[in-house]
Amino acid sequence: MRIGLPKEIKNHEYRVGMIPNHVRALVQRGHQVLVERGAGLGSGFMDSLYEEAGAQMIDTAAEVWTSSEMIVKVKEPVASEYDLIQEGQLIYTYLHLAADPTLTEVLLKKKVSGVAYETIETADGRLPLLVPMSQVAGRMATQVGAQYLQKANGGKGVLLGGVPGTRRGRVVILGGGVVGTHAAQIAVGMGADVRILDINAKRLEELDFMFGGRVQTLYSDPYTIAEQAQQADLLIGAVLIAGAKAPTLVNRQLISQMEAGTVVVDVAVDQGGCIETCHATTHDAPTFVVDDVVHYCVANMPGAVSRTSTLALNSTTRPHLLALVDHGVEEACRRDPALMLGLNTYQGRCTHQAVATSLGYEYAPLV
Repeated sequence: MRIGLPKEIKNHEYRVGMIPNHVRALVQRGHQVLVERGAGLGSGFMDSLYEEAGAQMIDTAAEVWTSSEMIVKVKEPVASEYDLIQEGQLIYTYLHLAADPTLTEVLLKKKVSGVAYETIETADGRLPLLVPMSQVAGRMATQVGAQYLQKANGGKGVLLGGVPGTRRGRVVILGGGVVGTHAAQIAVGMGADVRILDINAKRLEELDFMFGGRVQTLYSDPYTIAEQAQQADLLIGAVLIAGAKAPTLVNRQLISQMEAGTVVVDVAVDQGGCIETCHATTHDAPTFVVDDVVHYCVANMPGAVSRTSTLALNSTTRPHLLALVDHGVEEACRRDPALMLGLNTYQGRCTHQAVATSLGYEYAPLV
Protein backbone atom coordinates (compact mmCIF):
# COMPACT_ATOMS: atom_id res chain seq x y z
CA MET A 1 0.00 0.00 0.00
CA ARG A 2 1.10 3.59 -0.64
CA ILE A 3 0.71 5.63 2.54
CA GLY A 4 0.94 9.42 2.47
CA LEU A 5 2.01 11.73 5.29
CA PRO A 6 1.16 15.37 4.49
CA LYS A 7 2.19 18.31 6.64
CA GLU A 8 -0.53 19.57 8.98
CA ILE A 9 -1.84 22.97 7.91
CA LYS A 10 -4.36 23.82 10.62
CA ASN A 11 -3.47 27.02 12.45
CA HIS A 12 -0.35 26.42 14.60
CA GLU A 13 -0.65 22.66 14.26
CA TYR A 14 2.86 21.30 14.72
CA ARG A 15 2.12 17.63 15.34
CA VAL A 16 2.78 14.95 12.74
CA GLY A 17 0.80 11.79 12.01
CA MET A 18 3.76 9.41 11.85
CA ILE A 19 7.18 9.49 13.43
CA PRO A 20 10.17 8.00 11.53
CA ASN A 21 10.08 4.74 13.50
CA HIS A 22 6.57 4.07 12.22
CA VAL A 23 7.64 4.80 8.67
CA ARG A 24 10.46 2.29 9.08
CA ALA A 25 8.00 -0.37 10.29
CA LEU A 26 5.76 0.20 7.26
CA VAL A 27 8.66 0.06 4.79
CA GLN A 28 9.92 -3.17 6.37
CA ARG A 29 6.48 -4.66 5.75
CA GLY A 30 6.79 -3.84 2.05
CA HIS A 31 4.68 -0.69 1.96
CA GLN A 32 5.64 2.60 0.30
CA VAL A 33 5.53 5.79 2.38
CA LEU A 34 5.34 9.26 0.83
CA VAL A 35 6.25 12.10 3.21
CA GLU A 36 5.80 15.78 2.43
CA ARG A 37 9.00 17.69 3.11
CA GLY A 38 8.88 19.48 6.45
CA ALA A 39 6.00 17.36 7.79
CA GLY A 40 7.84 16.46 10.99
CA LEU A 41 9.79 19.67 11.64
CA GLY A 42 7.24 21.10 14.07
CA SER A 43 7.68 18.06 16.30
CA GLY A 44 11.46 17.95 15.98
CA PHE A 45 11.75 15.25 13.30
CA MET A 46 14.01 16.30 10.44
CA ASP A 47 13.42 15.19 6.86
CA SER A 48 16.67 13.23 6.99
CA LEU A 49 15.19 10.96 9.69
CA TYR A 50 12.30 10.04 7.40
CA GLU A 51 14.68 9.43 4.49
CA GLU A 52 16.81 7.15 6.67
CA ALA A 53 13.64 5.28 7.63
CA GLY A 54 12.95 4.57 3.94
CA ALA A 55 10.38 7.23 3.08
CA GLN A 56 10.13 8.88 -0.31
CA MET A 57 10.26 12.64 0.28
CA ILE A 58 7.70 14.67 -1.71
CA ASP A 59 7.80 18.41 -2.36
CA THR A 60 4.08 19.19 -2.32
CA ALA A 61 1.04 18.17 -0.32
CA ALA A 62 -0.95 17.79 -3.54
CA GLU A 63 1.38 15.07 -4.78
CA VAL A 64 1.22 13.23 -1.47
CA TRP A 65 -2.59 13.26 -1.50
CA THR A 66 -3.03 12.33 -5.15
CA SER A 67 -0.41 9.54 -5.11
CA SER A 68 -1.51 7.79 -1.90
CA GLU A 69 -4.06 5.08 -1.21
CA MET A 70 -4.05 5.96 2.48
CA ILE A 71 -3.47 9.28 4.26
CA VAL A 72 -2.30 9.47 7.86
CA LYS A 73 -2.84 12.78 9.66
CA VAL A 74 -3.39 14.26 13.08
CA LYS A 75 -6.23 16.71 12.47
CA GLU A 76 -9.22 16.50 10.18
CA PRO A 77 -8.83 17.74 6.59
CA VAL A 78 -9.56 21.46 6.33
CA ALA A 79 -11.41 23.16 3.47
CA SER A 80 -8.30 23.76 1.36
CA GLU A 81 -7.60 20.00 1.41
CA TYR A 82 -11.07 18.85 0.34
CA ASP A 83 -10.23 18.93 -3.37
CA LEU A 84 -7.08 16.87 -2.71
CA ILE A 85 -9.01 13.98 -1.18
CA GLN A 86 -9.17 11.09 -3.66
CA GLU A 87 -12.12 8.89 -4.49
CA GLY A 88 -12.12 5.78 -2.30
CA GLN A 89 -9.11 6.92 -0.25
CA LEU A 90 -8.50 5.67 3.30
CA ILE A 91 -7.97 8.50 5.81
CA TYR A 92 -6.75 7.74 9.33
CA THR A 93 -6.88 10.76 11.65
CA TYR A 94 -9.00 12.66 14.17
CA LEU A 95 -12.18 13.51 12.26
CA HIS A 96 -14.76 14.88 14.78
CA LEU A 97 -17.47 14.54 12.14
CA ALA A 98 -20.43 15.17 14.46
CA ALA A 99 -19.35 18.81 14.62
CA ASP A 100 -18.45 19.08 10.92
CA PRO A 101 -21.30 18.33 8.50
CA THR A 102 -19.40 19.80 5.54
CA LEU A 103 -16.42 17.45 5.90
CA THR A 104 -18.78 14.54 6.45
CA GLU A 105 -20.55 15.33 3.18
CA VAL A 106 -17.21 15.45 1.36
CA LEU A 107 -16.10 12.09 2.73
CA LEU A 108 -19.41 10.46 1.85
CA LYS A 109 -19.48 11.94 -1.65
CA LYS A 110 -15.94 10.72 -2.35
CA LYS A 111 -16.62 7.31 -0.77
CA VAL A 112 -13.73 7.76 1.64
CA SER A 113 -13.00 5.17 4.30
CA GLY A 114 -12.71 7.54 7.24
CA VAL A 115 -11.20 5.97 10.36
CA ALA A 116 -11.42 8.40 13.27
CA TYR A 117 -8.97 8.14 16.15
CA GLU A 118 -11.52 9.52 18.59
CA THR A 119 -14.16 6.80 18.07
CA ILE A 120 -11.94 3.71 18.25
CA GLU A 121 -13.43 2.19 21.38
CA THR A 122 -12.59 -0.94 23.37
CA ALA A 123 -15.15 -3.28 24.91
CA ASP A 124 -14.81 -1.59 28.31
CA GLY A 125 -15.66 1.81 26.84
CA ARG A 126 -12.12 3.17 26.68
CA LEU A 127 -11.07 5.47 23.82
CA PRO A 128 -7.36 4.60 23.63
CA LEU A 129 -6.42 6.97 20.78
CA LEU A 130 -8.22 9.88 22.40
CA VAL A 131 -6.70 9.34 25.86
CA PRO A 132 -3.21 10.80 25.26
CA MET A 133 -4.50 14.01 23.68
CA SER A 134 -7.18 14.29 26.35
CA GLN A 135 -4.45 14.05 28.96
CA VAL A 136 -2.51 16.83 27.25
CA ALA A 137 -5.58 19.02 26.71
CA GLY A 138 -6.73 18.56 30.30
CA ARG A 139 -3.39 19.63 31.72
CA MET A 140 -3.17 22.53 29.31
CA ALA A 141 -6.69 23.70 30.17
CA THR A 142 -5.66 24.58 33.71
CA GLN A 143 -2.40 26.15 32.56
CA VAL A 144 -4.01 28.42 29.98
CA GLY A 145 -6.88 29.19 32.33
CA ALA A 146 -4.42 30.38 34.95
CA GLN A 147 -2.70 32.53 32.34
CA TYR A 148 -5.89 34.25 31.21
CA LEU A 149 -7.03 34.85 34.78
CA GLN A 150 -4.26 37.44 34.95
CA LYS A 151 -5.73 40.94 34.84
CA ALA A 152 -3.54 41.97 31.90
CA ASN A 153 -5.11 39.12 29.89
CA GLY A 154 -8.69 40.11 30.72
CA GLY A 155 -9.20 37.93 33.78
CA LYS A 156 -10.14 38.67 37.38
CA GLY A 157 -6.55 38.97 38.51
CA VAL A 158 -6.85 35.82 40.62
CA LEU A 159 -3.89 33.53 41.42
CA LEU A 160 -5.19 29.97 41.45
CA GLY A 161 -3.09 28.93 44.42
CA GLY A 162 -3.64 32.17 46.31
CA VAL A 163 -1.20 33.18 49.04
CA PRO A 164 -1.55 33.13 52.85
CA GLY A 165 -4.36 35.47 53.88
CA THR A 166 -6.25 35.24 50.55
CA ARG A 167 -8.70 32.74 49.11
CA ARG A 168 -7.56 30.22 46.53
CA GLY A 169 -8.88 30.41 42.98
CA ARG A 170 -11.94 28.25 42.31
CA VAL A 171 -11.69 25.79 39.42
CA VAL A 172 -14.93 24.10 38.34
CA ILE A 173 -14.58 21.17 35.95
CA LEU A 174 -17.57 19.79 34.03
CA GLY A 175 -16.83 16.12 33.47
CA GLY A 176 -14.71 13.66 35.42
CA GLY A 177 -13.21 11.71 32.52
CA VAL A 178 -9.66 11.85 31.23
CA VAL A 179 -9.69 15.58 30.43
CA GLY A 180 -11.32 16.51 33.71
CA THR A 181 -9.06 14.30 35.80
CA HIS A 182 -5.87 15.72 34.30
CA ALA A 183 -7.18 19.28 34.55
CA ALA A 184 -7.85 18.62 38.22
CA GLN A 185 -4.38 17.18 38.79
CA ILE A 186 -2.75 20.39 37.59
CA ALA A 187 -5.25 22.59 39.45
CA VAL A 188 -4.68 20.69 42.71
CA GLY A 189 -0.93 20.93 42.17
CA MET A 190 -1.28 24.70 41.80
CA GLY A 191 -3.14 24.86 45.08
CA ALA A 192 -6.56 25.76 43.69
CA ASP A 193 -9.98 25.05 45.19
CA VAL A 194 -11.20 22.36 42.77
CA ARG A 195 -14.72 21.06 42.14
CA ILE A 196 -15.50 18.27 39.64
CA LEU A 197 -19.03 17.65 38.37
CA ASP A 198 -20.12 14.38 36.74
CA ILE A 199 -23.33 12.37 36.25
CA ASN A 200 -21.65 9.07 37.08
CA ALA A 201 -21.80 8.46 40.84
CA LYS A 202 -19.25 5.64 40.64
CA ARG A 203 -16.80 7.93 38.86
CA LEU A 204 -17.26 10.57 41.56
CA GLU A 205 -16.35 7.94 44.17
CA GLU A 206 -13.24 7.03 42.18
CA LEU A 207 -12.21 10.69 41.93
CA ASP A 208 -12.76 11.26 45.64
CA PHE A 209 -10.49 8.31 46.40
CA MET A 210 -7.94 9.30 43.75
CA PHE A 211 -7.52 12.83 45.08
CA GLY A 212 -7.77 11.89 48.75
CA GLY A 213 -10.47 14.46 49.44
CA ARG A 214 -8.47 17.35 47.90
CA VAL A 215 -11.23 18.00 45.36
CA GLN A 216 -14.94 18.46 45.93
CA THR A 217 -16.96 15.99 43.84
CA LEU A 218 -20.52 16.96 42.94
CA TYR A 219 -23.31 15.24 41.04
CA SER A 220 -23.95 17.18 37.86
CA ASP A 221 -27.43 18.61 37.33
CA PRO A 222 -28.60 21.98 35.96
CA TYR A 223 -28.96 23.55 39.41
CA THR A 224 -25.49 22.46 40.58
CA ILE A 225 -23.88 23.51 37.30
CA ALA A 226 -25.44 26.98 37.60
CA GLU A 227 -24.45 27.34 41.24
CA GLN A 228 -20.86 26.28 40.67
CA ALA A 229 -20.40 28.26 37.46
CA GLN A 230 -21.40 31.47 39.19
CA GLN A 231 -18.77 30.81 41.88
CA ALA A 232 -16.00 29.79 39.49
CA ASP A 233 -12.88 31.73 38.61
CA LEU A 234 -12.00 29.12 35.96
CA LEU A 235 -14.66 26.91 34.35
CA ILE A 236 -13.41 23.96 32.26
CA GLY A 237 -15.70 22.08 29.88
CA ALA A 238 -14.52 18.47 29.75
CA VAL A 239 -17.46 16.39 28.60
CA LEU A 240 -17.43 13.78 25.84
CA ILE A 241 -19.89 11.46 24.15
CA ALA A 242 -17.88 9.30 21.74
CA GLY A 243 -18.57 10.35 18.15
CA ALA A 244 -21.48 12.61 19.06
CA LYS A 245 -21.85 16.36 19.46
CA ALA A 246 -21.09 17.50 22.99
CA PRO A 247 -24.20 18.34 25.07
CA THR A 248 -24.74 22.00 25.97
CA LEU A 249 -24.37 22.30 29.74
CA VAL A 250 -23.85 26.06 30.10
CA ASN A 251 -26.16 28.41 28.21
CA ARG A 252 -25.81 32.09 27.36
CA GLN A 253 -27.99 33.18 30.25
CA LEU A 254 -25.72 31.44 32.76
CA ILE A 255 -22.63 33.00 31.18
CA SER A 256 -24.22 36.43 31.71
CA GLN A 257 -24.63 35.62 35.43
CA MET A 258 -20.96 34.77 35.95
CA GLU A 259 -18.53 37.29 37.42
CA ALA A 260 -16.64 39.57 35.07
CA GLY A 261 -13.18 38.25 34.33
CA THR A 262 -14.12 34.60 34.82
CA VAL A 263 -12.29 32.35 32.35
CA VAL A 264 -13.98 29.55 30.41
CA VAL A 265 -11.93 26.83 28.68
CA ASP A 266 -14.08 24.52 26.54
CA VAL A 267 -11.98 21.47 25.70
CA ALA A 268 -15.05 19.90 24.05
CA VAL A 269 -15.08 22.57 21.33
CA ASP A 270 -13.84 20.17 18.63
CA GLN A 271 -17.03 18.17 19.25
CA GLY A 272 -19.20 21.29 19.09
CA GLY A 273 -18.55 22.52 22.64
CA CYS A 274 -20.49 22.11 25.89
CA ILE A 275 -20.80 25.87 26.50
CA GLU A 276 -23.31 27.66 24.27
CA THR A 277 -21.24 30.81 23.81
CA CYS A 278 -18.14 28.95 22.64
CA HIS A 279 -16.92 28.69 19.08
CA ALA A 280 -13.64 27.28 17.82
CA THR A 281 -10.66 29.64 17.97
CA THR A 282 -7.02 29.35 16.91
CA HIS A 283 -3.66 29.70 18.61
CA ASP A 284 -3.28 33.03 16.78
CA ALA A 285 -6.45 34.42 18.36
CA PRO A 286 -7.28 32.00 21.18
CA THR A 287 -9.78 34.03 23.21
CA PHE A 288 -12.86 36.18 22.90
CA VAL A 289 -15.14 37.83 25.46
CA VAL A 290 -18.87 37.34 25.96
CA ASP A 291 -20.64 39.22 28.78
CA ASP A 292 -17.23 40.05 30.30
CA VAL A 293 -16.34 36.32 30.50
CA VAL A 294 -13.09 35.32 28.77
CA HIS A 295 -13.53 32.29 26.48
CA TYR A 296 -10.59 30.10 25.41
CA CYS A 297 -11.77 27.62 22.76
CA VAL A 298 -8.77 26.46 20.72
CA ALA A 299 -9.75 23.27 18.90
CA ASN A 300 -6.22 21.86 18.63
CA MET A 301 -4.75 22.68 22.02
CA PRO A 302 -2.22 19.79 22.08
CA GLY A 303 -0.64 21.15 18.88
CA ALA A 304 1.07 23.81 20.99
CA VAL A 305 3.14 21.13 22.78
CA SER A 306 3.79 19.20 19.62
CA ARG A 307 6.77 17.08 20.62
CA THR A 308 5.05 15.65 23.69
CA SER A 309 1.74 15.28 21.86
CA THR A 310 3.19 13.60 18.76
CA LEU A 311 5.10 11.00 20.75
CA ALA A 312 2.11 10.27 22.98
CA LEU A 313 -0.29 10.01 20.05
CA ASN A 314 1.93 7.86 17.84
CA SER A 315 2.40 5.30 20.59
CA THR A 316 -1.34 4.59 20.43
CA THR A 317 -2.04 4.95 16.69
CA ARG A 318 0.64 2.50 15.54
CA PRO A 319 -1.11 -0.88 16.18
CA HIS A 320 -4.22 0.11 14.23
CA LEU A 321 -2.12 1.73 11.50
CA LEU A 322 -0.25 -1.52 10.93
CA ALA A 323 -3.49 -3.50 10.95
CA LEU A 324 -5.08 -1.22 8.35
CA VAL A 325 -2.15 -1.36 5.94
CA ASP A 326 -1.50 -5.08 6.35
CA HIS A 327 -5.10 -6.30 6.08
CA GLY A 328 -7.06 -3.48 4.44
CA VAL A 329 -9.85 -1.54 6.10
CA GLU A 330 -12.60 -4.18 5.81
CA GLU A 331 -10.61 -7.14 7.14
CA ALA A 332 -8.85 -5.05 9.82
CA CYS A 333 -12.21 -3.81 11.14
CA ARG A 334 -13.71 -7.29 11.13
CA ARG A 335 -10.76 -8.60 13.11
CA ASP A 336 -10.93 -5.81 15.69
CA PRO A 337 -14.28 -4.58 17.09
CA ALA A 338 -12.56 -1.50 18.55
CA LEU A 339 -11.28 -0.49 15.12
CA MET A 340 -14.72 -1.20 13.64
CA LEU A 341 -16.11 1.57 15.87
CA GLY A 342 -13.45 3.88 14.46
CA LEU A 343 -14.85 3.53 10.95
CA ASN A 344 -17.06 6.61 10.47
CA THR A 345 -17.58 6.57 6.69
CA TYR A 346 -17.22 3.81 4.11
CA GLN A 347 -18.18 3.69 0.40
CA GLY A 348 -20.58 6.60 0.74
CA ARG A 349 -22.24 5.32 3.93
CA CYS A 350 -22.16 6.71 7.47
CA THR A 351 -20.92 3.76 9.51
CA HIS A 352 -20.84 5.23 13.03
CA GLN A 353 -24.15 5.43 14.84
CA ALA A 354 -23.46 8.54 16.94
CA VAL A 355 -22.20 10.48 13.91
CA ALA A 356 -25.22 9.40 11.86
CA THR A 357 -27.62 10.43 14.64
CA SER A 358 -25.91 13.78 15.18
CA LEU A 359 -26.01 14.73 11.49
CA GLY A 360 -29.25 13.08 10.39
CA TYR A 361 -27.76 10.36 8.19
CA GLU A 362 -28.91 6.79 7.91
CA TYR A 363 -26.70 4.52 10.00
CA ALA A 364 -25.26 1.85 7.68
CA PRO A 365 -22.65 -0.26 9.51
CA LEU A 366 -20.00 -2.33 7.78
CA VAL A 367 -21.24 -5.93 7.68
